[in-house]
Amino acid sequence: MLRPGVVTGQYPQRPDLRFGWLDRQAARLTGALRQQLGGRSDTSPAFVSWVNALEEGLLDISDDQLKGRIAALRPRLYGLGFDLTTVAESFSLVRETSRRNLGLRHHDVQISGGFAMLQGKIAEMETGEGKTLTALLPACTAAFAGVPVHIITVNDFLVARDAQTLAPAYAAMGLSVGVICEGMDIESRRAAYRADITYCTNKQVAFDYLKDSLLLEQESRSLHLQLEGLYREYPRTERLLMRGLCFAIIDEADSVLIDEARTPLVISAPGKSDGEPVLYQQALDIADALQSETDFVLRKKEKQVELTALGARRLLELTRGLGGIWSGSKRSREMVTQALVARYLYFIDVHYLIRDDKVLIIDEYTGRVMEDRAWEQGLHQMIQTKEGCALTGRQETLARISYQRFFRRYLRLSGMTGTAAEVTAELWSTYHIGVKRIPSHRPLRRHALKDKVFIREYDKWQSVLEVVVDMYAQGRPVLLGTRTVAESEHLANLLSDQQLPHVVLNAREDVGEASIIADAGRAGNITVATNMAGRGTDIKLDAIATKHGGLHVIATCYHEARRIDRQLFGRSGRQGDPGTFQAIVSLEDEVFTHFLGGPLLASVRRLGSARGTVPRWLSELLRRLVQYRAEAHHRRIRGEMMTMDENLGDMLAFSGRGE
Repeated sequence: MLRPGVVTGQYPQRPDLRFGWLDRQAARLTGALRQQLGGRSDTSPAFVSWVNALEEGLLDISDDQLKGRIAALRPRLYGLGFDLTTVAESFSLVRETSRRNLGLRHHDVQISGGFAMLQGKIAEMETGEGKTLTALLPACTAAFAGVPVHIITVNDFLVARDAQTLAPAYAAMGLSVGVICEGMDIESRRAAYRADITYCTNKQVAFDYLKDSLLLEQESRSLHLQLEGLYREYPRTERLLMRGLCFAIIDEADSVLIDEARTPLVISAPGKSDGEPVLYQQALDIADALQSETDFVLRKKEKQVELTALGARRLLELTRGLGGIWSGSKRSREMVTQALVARYLYFIDVHYLIRDDKVLIIDEYTGRVMEDRAWEQGLHQMIQTKEGCALTGRQETLARISYQRFFRRYLRLSGMTGTAAEVTAELWSTYHIGVKRIPSHRPLRRHALKDKVFIREYDKWQSVLEVVVDMYAQGRPVLLGTRTVAESEHLANLLSDQQLPHVVLNAREDVGEASIIADAGRAGNITVATNMAGRGTDIKLDAIATKHGGLHVIATCYHEARRIDRQLFGRSGRQGDPGTFQAIVSLEDEVFTHFLGGPLLASVRRLGSARGTVPRWLSELLRRLVQYRAEAHHRRIRGEMMTMDENLGDMLAFSGRGE
């Protein structure tokens, strides 16, 4: 029962799941065991054979007969639900419709991936295996059964592209499709959510849910909402945007469910400014008068600043006589702490960039600008003041929710990604969603070259240039992955000095993104890009590039999560193409300086070779250590975010408010 109705209500959603610390640890262990043992009871090979057998009977029928078969199937799916017989028939009909209308026939591995998603799992599929087409199978099957389907991805470009690409197949099956993008008005959004299948971003759907929550005021019981229609001229049921949280298919599921989970979603309204521009500048001036280590301690990993006892006394001296908020110790301490965070822990072209006199946040996992996001608690305004930009007013929170709480409310949650194995335990403990590894359609021909770990950053960049020059001479395309806008532009300057033609893709240079990525597989092309998560466009090789060994991918620094490195490396060797990858990094990279520790880092430097490289056996150990520490750190932050969100939800519910 995944659709709105008498049993599930007019706005169906799952009640909040609450886990204590012990429950979460047990669930993490269970998730890891499920991943190890899950393949032993796999029914997908038999299911794929069943779909193939049914497909043979569809090859010679007319288009009208095919539509008739679909029309006859829909009431059976509506009544019986997702039993194997009707699901297999549905998959065979969707596959044949896709072949006729899109020219694309689902491979057997895509059938397995679609089956996993319909069961409420995350299908882990290699880059280039056709996840967009795979989602057509479970989405149409659920829609045939009357279930509202949300296909959720990471940006508006992918939303519009995927919906448009598959539109002929949806139309041929009599299914309506809605698209939610930035800037749409309320009526257009409501109409899009009334469609059988709705394409949207994780941010848009979560914010629209918060708007509905404000409207419902925690009331979702079917009878109450129906009674309201008897005495109100314009009841809430007609003003809601969505039809509840029934079935979600999440593209780039690990990015949405794990990486984005550290950021709360907040609906806010303009608050009072009360002379804040002057206050922010005073706070920055006071921060500049304080001394690091003496007056305050930077905690870079946590992006926090802690005032020392000496710093607290110094703050009292500096604020004496200023009046206003500076006469209160708590408020003045908060303001100066935020000023120190803005000054010493957030940097232009790393965490944000300036465009049209605006501070725009850069998503560290995708390298994209998040134009409508702002940091909380005055930090955004503090950075605006630091950079001399126009000041936006502080916002008053009306509603908030974390991604963890939001996605756990779907009656059925599923997804697809190329990198989920590393976070299987957390996915299960947080969302109770399993991961199914789907084999590639063709054998992989992607080969790893030896990583190089240099002591100095300068030597790293010189080695990168040497490799690029060598690959360029061979006629091979090269993709260089960087962490930040500043690094990508520094590398671009080095390539220009060597007169190597190249293109840059980052948060500042993102015009023509799809064409830049699509052309990255042409012989001799050099592409510099920030993180590749959610770019959504395959890198296809031309004949010359294929002949000379395919795309070579270089990571110029390790990411804090192994998955992100795999996302970058997965751009080579797609669908059986040849390709190679390697990491060329230095101990001066942020991941080492933040997570290795000063004494250990100094010891490692002493072990370096004459060329300034770390021995290979040690470099692999260091990579594992820093990424393990970084992943544990971020996992703890996500856990704290979830606990804080649950506690805040309890307090708001007790006070009679919504989220």
